[in-house]
Amino acid sequence: MRITTRRSWPAVGTLIIACVASIASARVARAQPRDPAAIMARIEGAQVPNRQGWDGYTLQELMQRFRVPGMSIAIIYDGKIHWAKGYGVVDVETGRAVDTATVFQAASISKPVFAMAVVKLAQDGRLSLDADVNTYLESWRVPASEYTRVQPVTLRSLLSHTSGATDGFGFPGYDPAVQRPTLVQILNGGPPSNTGPVKFGRPPYAGFQYSGGGLTLAQLAIEDLTDRPFADFMRETVLAPAGMGNSSYEQPISAALAPRAARAHNGAGRRSGTAPWHIYPEQAAAGLWTTPSDLARFAIEVQRAIRGPKGAVLTQAFAREMIAPTGAGDYAVGLSLAKDGQGWYFGHGGSNWGYQCQVYAHVRKGYGLAIMTNGDAGGVVIRETWFRLAAAYDWDSLDKPIPR
Repeated sequence: MRITTRRSWPAVGTLIIACVASIASARVARAQPRDPAAIMARIEGAQVPNRQGWDGYTLQELMQRFRVPGMSIAIIYDGKIHWAKGYGVVDVETGRAVDTATVFQAASISKPVFAMAVVKLAQDGRLSLDADVNTYLESWRVPASEYTRVQPVTLRSLLSHTSGATDGFGFPGYDPAVQRPTLVQILNGGPPSNTGPVKFGRPPYAGFQYSGGGLTLAQLAIEDLTDRPFADFMRETVLAPAGMGNSSYEQPISAALAPRAARAHNGAGRRSGTAPWHIYPEQAAAGLWTTPSDLARFAIEVQRAIRGPKGAVLTQAFAREMIAPTGAGDYAVGLSLAKDGQGWYFGHGGSNWGYQCQVYAHVRKGYGLAIMTNGDAGGVVIRETWFRLAAAYDWDSLDKPIPR
């Protein structure tokens, strides 16, 4: 057996110092600004090491595998848009490329952007998130029942899907050639609405049930209160102040944005019927046209306001309403909130006819993403891209707990 002598210790000490220096260097590297080109190359290529799943696919191969014609990404890092890029095509028949100015339907991500406008009205003293929503409604009423005897339906409960509304909607939208219903017709489930009526089957805050109908009721309350065209109200209240210049709630899509719109595609990667896209009179729930960069600007606005003292739209106190759980379900006022690994994140997904999308951002650490696709099968590609980005940027969603 060899016995270590004192003369061996300098070599061991050198090794220890080298290891410590390597760890320190890695920590410094982790804190340094990331190179966008290197990040793009990392997420676009096959993953090394290959941990199975879809790691062996390049991003282009993954889009082809799931027949997703186009995708657009914007990445938030250090509280700013770090980079944005388009992939694939706007329309499989024309072959026109997606770029960062291409607009997509945000689908249900319309909801949290609308929720910010409602919170802004509360901040301005024009409404209360906790008042009976019937206080603001003129053209429809939540019916009195045993469920509302103690606790009325409120805007907070509608925006967090805890109002007791039982519709469960998602909206299919309308072909541009057919007659479209009013909001009252949608709530009543009467023709020409293509969904059933909005009903309330439990007390507010008793539980969570996703409700597009509840958001439509909230839209009607805001229209009744403000007496403004909805798209104009949203542009002036949130979109313009947040710098979302490539976004609009206009339905049908505005003439200015239509030439830049990605066409809807089905799960087979083909055009979704003869219409280029569907129209959504349920604007608050599903009607926003936007880009990932603009959705990233929305998420940055939330992050800045939460950090305080205020953002361009909300003060810190009111921004925190958007991430304050109601006590039932995963939603606060418009945004979902979740602990992921060792971080807390807010976000929302979206799924319209021919579109899939996601926005997701850290509550405190200034990073996040927005991804939009023009294919019904876009969800798998979004999730894989999301995982690759989290790994490339070393998000704390991948961290383990610190030992006690």
